[in-house]
Amino acid sequence: MKKANEVFDTVDRQITKWMARYGIVLLRISVGLVFLWFGALKFFPGMSPAQDLAIRTIQVMTFGLVPAQVALYTLATWETLIGVGLILGVFMRETLLLLFLQMLGTLTPLVFFPQETFTLFPIAPTLEGQYIIKNLVLISAGIVMGATVRGGRIIDDPKLLKLTRPLIAR
Repeated sequence: MKKANEVFDTVDRQITKWMARYGIVLLRISVGLVFLWFGALKFFPGMSPAQDLAIRTIQVMTFGLVPAQVALYTLATWETLIGVGLILGVFMRETLLLLFLQMLGTLTPLVFFPQETFTLFPIAPTLEGQYIIKNLVLISAGIVMGATVRGGRIIDDPKLLKLTRPLIAR
């Protein structure tokens, strides 16, 4: 049994080391692909399921001053730029700023159109509401990526840290 525990520990350490080494890069690229994909769809009318809600949200936010097509192509360009920036890992501060601003906009339909985003407010989101709420994960991913723009990274061995207890557990 002791040998099995040692083998498990060795394998676990290697997997954890791999995750720490590649996790942020994989997170950055995968989130970038989502933004690139969803942004590119908006360049083709009718291809994005979020198109109508996005246009109506931008119309409310801009008091109707931005024409629908301009709003859609601006959003498509914005999301595509975020995607390219994340995939390539360039201009990360600017890319993450665009991401956070865009995420603020994506959450607003929950306030502007609660009848479309919830079947029972605030407990039961519609499919559109679920689509919007999942953006909390993208916001958290952006925060994690943002922690690395000054050289921060994930450490796989807590012995390397001065503070071994998580901040939340204190």
